[in-house]
Amino acid sequence: MSSESDLIEGCIREDRKMQYELYERFSPKMYGVCLRYAANAEEAEDILQEGFMKVFKKISSFRGEGSFEGWIRRIFVNTAIEQFRRKSYLQPITEQEENSIEGKYISVLDNLAEKDIIRLIQQLSPGYRTVFNMYVVEGYTHKQIAEALNISEGTSKSQLSRAKLILQDLVKKYLDRRKQMP
Repeated sequence: MSSESDLIEGCIREDRKMQYELYERFSPKMYGVCLRYAANAEEAEDILQEGFMKVFKKISSFRGEGSFEGWIRRIFVNTAIEQFRRKSYLQPITEQEENSIEGKYISVLDNLAEKDIIRLIQQLSPGYRTVFNMYVVEGYTHKQIAEALNISEGTSKSQLSRAKLILQDLVKKYLDRRKQMP
């Protein structure tokens, strides 16, 4: 297994062996990132492929500031966001709906396995899923989300609130189904 710096240098030289090794090393984690933003496995694979194409194209711009994995992850998140923007799926909700959603939200995700959580998140509409992932998983602020998706901060907040409510309902239904199983 090559060192990170050897991998980077090899990929800059467009060494296919090094590109393959970089792909093998990082594709499982990046596929996980893609799954959180995608509606299904096929869409996640498309984002994964597009993301690695960008990594190989931009690898010479990595300056060594921060972790290399973090740099790669940012490319994948941005690729998923770009795909979302091309489809533009946001659904407006009123302030009254937003307030009632926040009041009802209860976190029960701790009782689920990661694969179950990903499956439930994939059931959200693309708009809700994207804002939820950016805020909850990636740690973006509503201001950053608004800028990235070209929406208002209020829309970002309402999308997150609605996503939480829908996820709460999906989790309850999932847990109820599990309780009924022998």
